[in-house]
Amino acid sequence: MKRSIAYLVCGMFLLSACSSAHPVLYPNEHMQSVGKEAAAQDIEACKQLAESAGAEEGSGKAGRVATGTVVGGGIGAAAGAVGGAISGSVGSGSMIGAATGAVWGLLTGLYHVFAGPSQPNQAYTNFVNRCLQEKGYEVTGWQ
Repeated sequence: MKRSIAYLVCGMFLLSACSSAHPVLYPNEHMQSVGKEAAAQDIEACKQLAESAGAEEGSGKAGRVATGTVVGGGIGAAAGAVGGAISGSVGSGSMIGAATGAVWGLLTGLYHVFAGPSQPNQAYTNFVNRCLQEKGYEVTGWQ
């Protein structure tokens, strides 16, 4: 059972890594004159240029999950300590609260990674947007 859950989580990470956002171009005169195929090639060229300049497309999803887990553990420990103080067992209440909070933080983080929008980081999108603008395109957003 534990192994199948691990495989499921790994598979979800791999699928989320494959789906990347791309810029949406406004159909201005330049876009209409070059066509969709040339625009797609220009987008890829700008993405490669951004990566070669050091801008990374990834949005730090693993970091958000880890942060959520740690924060959840801290909040759970505090809540468990308060509950334990009321019932008379601060130590065990704190441990139970920390474990519960860490699991809650992990699950919440994973949910936001997989259900939330998959947007590249700001430096990457700014770089690609500027590159496309210099080529004559108008970027209306990313999806």
